[in-house]
Amino acid sequence: MLNAKVGSSVAGDAYRAGKEAAAKAAVAGAKVAFVYSSCDYDQEAMLKGVGEALPGVPAIGCTSFTGVVTPEGFVTGPDGYVGVMALADDDIVVGAAGAPRNGGARETGRAVAKAAMAAAGKSGAPSYFYMVAPPGEEETYLKGVEDVIGRAPFFGGSAADNTVQGKWKVLFGDHAYANGLGLAFFYTGKKIGLRYAGEYRETAKFGIITKVEGKRKIVEIDGVPALDKYASWLGAKVDGLFGLNLLGASICHPLGEKDRLGDLVAIRHPMVGNSDHTINVGSDVAAGTAVIFMDTTPDDLIASTGKTIHAVDNRLGEKAGAYLLVHCGGRRGGIGDRIGEAAAEIKAAAGGAPFIGVFTFGEYGFEDWGANTCGGLMLSFAGFQK
Repeated sequence: MLNAKVGSSVAGDAYRAGKEAAAKAAVAGAKVAFVYSSCDYDQEAMLKGVGEALPGVPAIGCTSFTGVVTPEGFVTGPDGYVGVMALADDDIVVGAAGAPRNGGARETGRAVAKAAMAAAGKSGAPSYFYMVAPPGEEETYLKGVEDVIGRAPFFGGSAADNTVQGKWKVLFGDHAYANGLGLAFFYTGKKIGLRYAGEYRETAKFGIITKVEGKRKIVEIDGVPALDKYASWLGAKVDGLFGLNLLGASICHPLGEKDRLGDLVAIRHPMVGNSDHTINVGSDVAAGTAVIFMDTTPDDLIASTGKTIHAVDNRLGEKAGAYLLVHCGGRRGGIGDRIGEAAAEIKAAAGGAPFIGVFTFGEYGFEDWGANTCGGLMLSFAGFQK
């Protein structure tokens, strides 16, 4: 039987905050602890506190944008914040591992995957896995993991900070990595219900990416400078979309890429409008693929949280015993000071089950057994069977 508890703290001292939050989350026989914190903390001091309250329990997570969500509501504070959810279940074996980037991201993915299998005492692929990485090379880390285990259902998200200045950290054990990978492999006959969604509406505006630079810069759409094309779809002036102005303007109107069967529209967040009218996006893109101009509202962003929890329950065929909710930090920004409404929506949908929500700068998942995918402005919600 699953047993999960959640704790949080807004103490200004990082060590104290970690210890307080983990002590509230402590359950007998915990197999793993998910930890999400403020980028302003000394992360290793905070993790030391977590480790003292949950000795021998692998801790994994990342820094979270502006706060975390727990049954207490939206948890934040001027001096920091941390949330912890510990899980125990005799029917689950967890193998967790993490490491800083060593060599390439793909090589690191292979090495950490092998370490996670070894930590579980297994030699095969897990039933499910959780992944956390920094923004930038998520797809390449994932390729390395899948080189070792093949395609297994996954969930998770990328570390975030509060100001998009690269202060994010991946957390594992008693270490924090500016660039590295954390994995938790779950070996179980029980279900983990997963839902990966943007919950945006498609519009009739779409085009073909005709030129890219690197993996995350769109140069042209339909042979037109990418920022000009996007501005025409948005009905805005190009000069109002330069720099990070684009990031905020595109939260309710990002780009979507359909998978080959149309089961998933993976969201690509236009983040920076460059002076040469190119667009930096938050996920990998390729020339020759179609992008759709998507649409939503802050009301819909709030409602989508409860809707997605209910979708997780439908996939389980019952209410989950606990939820891990990976919610895009950009969506949180679009919700703004109405975040309390989103927290209330989540709590109502969870129906008394423990949960923790983290605000990330990239979300991971799949739909209907399609390819594992990394995107932005999305929800990657997981429900653990009782």
